[in-house]
Amino acid sequence: MTAGIETYHGAAKEAGLLDRERIIARPGFNRWMVPPAALAIHLCIGMAYGFSVFWLPLTRSLGVSQSVACPDLTLVGALFTRTCDWRVADLGWIYTLFFVLLGSSAAIWGGWLEKAGPRKAGVVAALCWCGGIALAALGVAIHQLWLMWLGAGVIGGIGLGLGYISPVSTLIKWFPDRRGMATGMAIMGFGGGAMIGAPLANLLMTHFRTAETVGVWQTFLVMAAGYFVFMMAGAFGYRVPPSGWRPEGWNPPAAKSALITHRNVHLRDAHKTPQFWLIWAVLCLNVSAGIGVIGMASPMLQEIFSGRLIGLPDLTFTQLDASQKAAIAAIAAGFAGLLSLFNIGGRFFWASLSDRIGRKNTYYTFFILGIALYALAPTAAHMGSQVAFVAIFCVILSMYGGGFATVPAYLADIFGTHFVGAIHGRLLTAWATAGIIGPVVVNYIREAQLNAGIPRAQVYDFTMYILAGMLVLGLIANALVRPLPERWYMSEAEEAALLAKSAAAQKGPSGSFGIGRGGLDLKAALAWAAVGIPMLWGVWITLQSAAILFRAG
Repeated sequence: MTAGIETYHGAAKEAGLLDRERIIARPGFNRWMVPPAALAIHLCIGMAYGFSVFWLPLTRSLGVSQSVACPDLTLVGALFTRTCDWRVADLGWIYTLFFVLLGSSAAIWGGWLEKAGPRKAGVVAALCWCGGIALAALGVAIHQLWLMWLGAGVIGGIGLGLGYISPVSTLIKWFPDRRGMATGMAIMGFGGGAMIGAPLANLLMTHFRTAETVGVWQTFLVMAAGYFVFMMAGAFGYRVPPSGWRPEGWNPPAAKSALITHRNVHLRDAHKTPQFWLIWAVLCLNVSAGIGVIGMASPMLQEIFSGRLIGLPDLTFTQLDASQKAAIAAIAAGFAGLLSLFNIGGRFFWASLSDRIGRKNTYYTFFILGIALYALAPTAAHMGSQVAFVAIFCVILSMYGGGFATVPAYLADIFGTHFVGAIHGRLLTAWATAGIIGPVVVNYIREAQLNAGIPRAQVYDFTMYILAGMLVLGLIANALVRPLPERWYMSEAEEAALLAKSAAAQKGPSGSFGIGRGGLDLKAALAWAAVGIPMLWGVWITLQSAAILFRAG
């Protein structure tokens, strides 16, 4: 990591190894080294999406072959019991904690990250995420659920928040010419984490499983160690551009839209604007609808198509025997994997497209197309068109992922780039909110429909219309986003003072000569291979799983 300790004329010798001053790029640095560093961190923390792979084995952590059930066990009792196996509902709270803490920690420490720099934030994220998983391993080993909640859910959730936002501001500053593409490259890693981590976890649990253990705590420790190495490599790969840097030969074009500014809004003022809260609502409503689909993808396919999935169209879900249910569960797993793949691809595709058509138009596309697709989903189900149904939700999930990847560039367009990382951190409270709203709405509607005697194949119809209604509200919020009034921007004197302070703090030149140039040279190729090979392995495993779905169709 010699590049990380380079100094300019010896001026930065006092800077610590993790300080922002230590990671200012020097002449010869290739900006294409930064996206794989961001991907290295996002691919690790993205395993939060795949944690459900541990739930069923953990329901047998004491009994191993079968669960030691305690019918009268309460949630509080489950936190401290040593004699009863946990239920999926007890474990599922970890998933909720992930996203509540992700949004909360990103909002709380986003301002600190802008000052501390991405390397320090990345290291803290690695310590929290991997340390939290290690603490969860101890919780499994001594059978204490509260330790799992604290370790994976709370401490790990803080690591999620810091790791998620650590590259955003840096990438936008390195790629002012392609903001959407840059953030899309990094944030697609978060969607891809489960695609790699879930099958890896299954392999490890199979390896460690014995007559005395289900192999979860050992898997936690191995994955925590591997993630720590990967995340630290990513954190030490981060560099920030010198103050005033821009790509050689590139000049900011005349704004194509009044929504794109070359000025900056101070962090203290961003959340006071209606635009911040409108974009907050845009993200929250888009995510609420999408995360509800993710949570119910597998049971939805099984209950709607039931016997059709295995060539027995006359059989409903309740008429299937155990072996038939196991067969359709395997097919539904392929559906979930395919949705994950479109979630990942959508992050890069839609964010890159937003560079051409604009962020507001991209969100218009998400909402208008999403409303139509949610409204059509029940029709596809009633027609028994499995391919159409799958295609509808693949597109929906691509827009779910695209919403995450496009929003940082949307914020940079509206509020400027100086505080965009911290502003994005505060906006992620919308994700924390959606993580509660989406699953709760979907699950309660489903239960209400079942209690009303609606057939299982039709219980999701009303849910689809409710989710379409959420997107209508999102469409309205997006339409109301307007350019900021002049009064919200920092004065020229204030911007000049911040720029001078930044330049003085970095103790280095502010020129751009020889910095950021280069394409896929040897170093960049190796860095991309380090993150690309695991991603390709995950894609291959996912496609193999998804192939079962189409063979069944």
